[in-house]
Amino acid sequence: MADDIESWLKKNWDPDLTVREWWEKLGLAGWSAPNLPIDSFGKGYSREETVHVQNAIAAHGALGAPGGLGLLLAAPTIAVHGTKDQKEEYIRDIVCGKKAWCQLFSEPGAGSDLAGLTTRAVLDGEEWVINGQKVWTSGGQIADLGMLLARSDPEVPKHQGITYFAIEMDQEGIEVRPLREMTGRAIFNEVFLTDAKIPKGNDIGGLGEGWKVANSTLSFERAGLGAGGGSQAGGLALPGTKALDLDKRAGDFLTGSVRGEPGPSMIAQTTGMLIELAKSNGKVNSPLVRQALAELHTLNEIARYTNLRQKALKVSGLDVPGIGNIAKLSMSDILRKTRDLGLELLGPRGTVHAYDKDARKVLDEVVPNAFATIITELSLFAQGPSIYGGTDEIQHNIIGERVLGLPKEPNNDKTMPFSSLPKNA
Repeated sequence: MADDIESWLKKNWDPDLTVREWWEKLGLAGWSAPNLPIDSFGKGYSREETVHVQNAIAAHGALGAPGGLGLLLAAPTIAVHGTKDQKEEYIRDIVCGKKAWCQLFSEPGAGSDLAGLTTRAVLDGEEWVINGQKVWTSGGQIADLGMLLARSDPEVPKHQGITYFAIEMDQEGIEVRPLREMTGRAIFNEVFLTDAKIPKGNDIGGLGEGWKVANSTLSFERAGLGAGGGSQAGGLALPGTKALDLDKRAGDFLTGSVRGEPGPSMIAQTTGMLIELAKSNGKVNSPLVRQALAELHTLNEIARYTNLRQKALKVSGLDVPGIGNIAKLSMSDILRKTRDLGLELLGPRGTVHAYDKDARKVLDEVVPNAFATIITELSLFAQGPSIYGGTDEIQHNIIGERVLGLPKEPNNDKTMPFSSLPKNA
């Protein structure tokens, strides 16, 4: 495997190619997402083998595969539940970076209780008409397509009346509004759908099967968000037609950095940054600081080894029940502890944050500190992971009910038609 990717890169990587040309080569050769099945533009590799490929691409000095929710969530979900034509149409464009995707799941009244969603899909001849509102939509402003959950039948129990659709985002009837976070950024959006259209046949996994398909997407999401994962190969170019990166020179994206949402690998790297900060300001000699640093290092190592254990078991066709939920909880805990220790090490400087490029420059000149901006942004962001991708409480419920077999809270949502349930019941 290592020889295969290295040999292929030597023959094909050229920094003067456009991003579009390079990603098409990478995707059609199966190297963008080698974890996908062979019939879905992958190579059927394990997650561990996939990480090795990603790291090999980075080590070679080539641009990594197109990132985003298309490769992370949409492609593996369609590979499991999509038809042959859907795999050809959607996954091909994802691995080649031609189309970017967003996730249209959560609603203002259906976050933790996702199955309580009320966005409606009504069949009108040869197309579905969609009305409703979605929220916390990452990358919605640059997405070409969306993974949409909508209620196609309100007269059956709520988990049975949901359908999973692929929807074109660039159409009349879809409005995307950014949601400004307390970090100063707008990673998320709210999306309003007013008589938006979806062609008949764009359902993934079949009518009324949306809850099952969504659970596949959520499992991929939790595995991707959890502590202990990550690789070196995240590309700096953005996929899709709206980001306007496809026709730029691929080699131009190999320098510099992108400031964005902290991910698993960044969280692990932050511990090293905190150690350096503690050394520079003399706090590394404090027993309490040393204990906190040791705890963070230990938690990151436990997460990393748990991830390796899961990979090894998957090779044998085995699994650790609830491992994605455990990893998600671990990341939330590590981020909170990182926030608390980082602000303690910064002292008063940790109470000031810059919300844009110009303000960061001014603040760095007035109170210089190489790590301060990263720490304050991560500290403001630390509240997010315990909410998005399924709250910590939801992760505990899933582990309790599905892994440990504890009884669910009694309700009628499995038997009563959704239209007859009290709101959010």
